[in-house]
Amino acid sequence: MPRFAANLSMMYTEYDFLDRFAAASADGFEAVEYLFPYAYDARELRRRLDEHGLRQVLFNAPPGAWESGERGIASLPGREAELRSGIERALEYAAALGCGQVHVMAGLLPPEATPTRQAAHRATYLANLAWAAERAAAVDVDLLIEPINGRDMPGYFLHRQAEAHALVQEVGASNLKVQLDLYHCQIVEGDLTTTLRRDLPTGRVGHLQIAGVPDRHEPDRGELNVRHLFDVIDELGFDGWIGCEYIPRAGTSEGLGWLKNYRGEHA
Repeated sequence: MPRFAANLSMMYTEYDFLDRFAAASADGFEAVEYLFPYAYDARELRRRLDEHGLRQVLFNAPPGAWESGERGIASLPGREAELRSGIERALEYAAALGCGQVHVMAGLLPPEATPTRQAAHRATYLANLAWAAERAAAVDVDLLIEPINGRDMPGYFLHRQAEAHALVQEVGASNLKVQLDLYHCQIVEGDLTTTLRRDLPTGRVGHLQIAGVPDRHEPDRGELNVRHLFDVIDELGFDGWIGCEYIPRAGTSEGLGWLKNYRGEHA
C-alpha cells in the first residue's frame, strides 16, 4: 500500500511550524516533508521527529533569495559557488535529520532567454547536478529534480517528465532521481496513469507528490481519480513516499477523509 507523508509547509498551518509534527503524528502520518528546514536548529527538528515517531523523507536545498522570488539556482550561470555552499548545508541537515532525499530546485529562466542562453542554463544545470550528486552519494543521499508547471511558477526551467528523465540519464548518477508531482504533471501533460506505468519501473523516480487539480486542495477534490492512481502506484510496487503537498480547504485534519477512506478500504 502507498505510504503518505504530510507536507508541513502546506498542511497543519493552523499550528506553529514546530507544533505541526505532533498534529501530523496524531492523524496517523508516519513521515513528513516540507520546503526548508534552515530557519530551525537541526537538533530541535530531530527532537520533534523522534518525539512523535516520524521520518523526515524530503526537503529542499537552499533556493537562493526565496523571499525575493528566486526558485532555485542550480541552472543559473554564475551562481555555482552559492549552489555548492547550499548543497553542503542541505547535506548537513539531511545527516542530522536522517533524511535520504533532497530536492534541488532548478531556478527561473529570464523572460528574454534566447536558445543560446537556454543552452547555457542547461549546461550549468547538468554540471551542478553532477557535482552535487557526487557529493551527496558520499553521504548516501539521493538528489531529486522536479518538473513544475508554468502556471504556478512561470519561467521555471524544468516543466516536463521526459525532460527530467533525460537530464537524469545524461548525468548518469544513480542517486539523482526525478520527483514526480502528479499535480504539476496533470497540469502540464496529463495522462497520469500512462506516465506512472512508463516511469516508475525505470527506478528513476524517487518521490511522488499529490494534490487536487486545479486548485491544489485535497487530492480527491477536482479532476483526479486518486483512488485509481494510488492503486496503480501500488500495483507497480513503488516503495517510496507520496508527499501530500496540498492546501487544505478548511482545516487539515477535517480534510483527511480521502486518506482515511483509502486506508480503510485497503486495511
